[in-house]
Amino acid sequence: MNGAIVSYVGALLVFSWGVAHLFATTSVVRGFGEISPDNKRIITMEWIIEGIVLIFIGVLVGLVTYLDRSNSVARAVYWMSFGVLNILSVVSLFTGARNSFMAFRLCPYIFTGTSIMILIGSYVG
Repeated sequence: MNGAIVSYVGALLVFSWGVAHLFATTSVVRGFGEISPDNKRIITMEWIIEGIVLIFIGVLVGLVTYLDRSNSVARAVYWMSFGVLNILSVVSLFTGARNSFMAFRLCPYIFTGTSIMILIGSYVG
């Protein structure tokens, strides 16, 4: 399989998971029940930020793959994306993945899987 396709699929999955975060924000905040307005704003902010970061990683990986995936800038983007996604995976593993809600439990797998796809895509011809 062409490495660019693997990178594009990884980028699309990360992007899609980010969009899913944005759409789910309201229901997630509601799921906390009666909490203070400040706590609602903090949870909302964190969910939006994570969604935007994931969208940004997906767009950035897709863009460098499209422009020239063989140059040093593209390699740096792939490695940095790999690193950030795996940091998010570890954080999710010890926080959200310990939750009963299935979408939270999927985050470490999605982050790790897509990070590996992005990295493999950068090396496969």
